[in-house]
Amino acid sequence: MRKDIHPKNYRLVAFKDMSNEVVFVTKSAVNTKETIEFEGVTYPLYKVEISNTSHPFYTGKMKLVDTAGRVDKFLTKYKKHTEKNAK
Repeated sequence: MRKDIHPKNYRLVAFKDMSNEVVFVTKSAVNTKETIEFEGVTYPLYKVEISNTSHPFYTGKMKLVDTAGRVDKFLTKYKKHTEKNAK
C-alpha cells in the first residue's frame, strides 16, 4: 500500500441537518471551525442543508427549499421566456 495518500485529519465528525436539527456522527476529513457536544462527547461540527433525514427521496415528502431566491429567479426567467413565445 502507498504511504501518505490518506488524509491526516480523518476523524469522527458530527453533521447537523439544519432543516430539521438532526445530528449524526461519521468519519470524515472535512474542515470545520465549530464544535458540538453530542451524547456527552465533543465533535467537530459540519452543518448541511439537507441529508437523508430531510431529503424528499428518503422521506416521501416534498419540501420546497428556496436558497437565495432561486425559485423566484427561475419563475421570472420562465415567465419572460413564455411571453416571448406567445408573441
